Amino acid sequence: MKEVAILLLCALVLNGCGSTNTVQTASGTVWQSKMLRGDGTSSGFSFNTQISFGGNGALALTNFELLNVDTCFGTTTPLPAGTLTGLVFNSDDQITGGTFTFTITSPAGDVITLTSTAITGTVNPNTSPATFTNGSIVGFWALVPASGSSCTATSNNPFTMTETTS
Repeated sequence: MKEVAILLLCALVLNGCGSTNTVQTASGTVWQSKMLRGDGTSSGFSFNTQISFGGNGALALTNFELLNVDTCFGTTTPLPAGTLTGLVFNSDDQITGGTFTFTITSPAGDVITLTSTAITGTVNPNTSPATFTNGSIVGFWALVPASGSSCTATSNNPFTMTETTS
């Protein structure tokens, strides 16, 4: 009986160490991304976007802007999409992890994929849903060119995304 009580106490303590609640970004925030390295015109990608986090992990993206027209994507308007799942924050309301996947697809079919598990920021649990601020995502990106594309395949390149207030 004593062992059961100790196990229950341990479970309660461990349960309080982290949380995976639904969060949203604060109103008026913009995420800026800088993707380093690459090869030739398949390098130097940067973009800005506004992100809303959905309860199912899907990201709602608005005002997406690819900042570099000198890349192999040119002046075309790409299609962005992404997910943020398993977001975890500690008892100090600091985000300590999650899984981020973001794709940018050109009209020609070239696909850039950004991935990360290094997500940080602050959560305000006093809002409903909780508000995510001071966000930062660090990870790696890869580009898979479409058939006949001027883009060059590249992988394992670093990127950073930072949440700013507009």
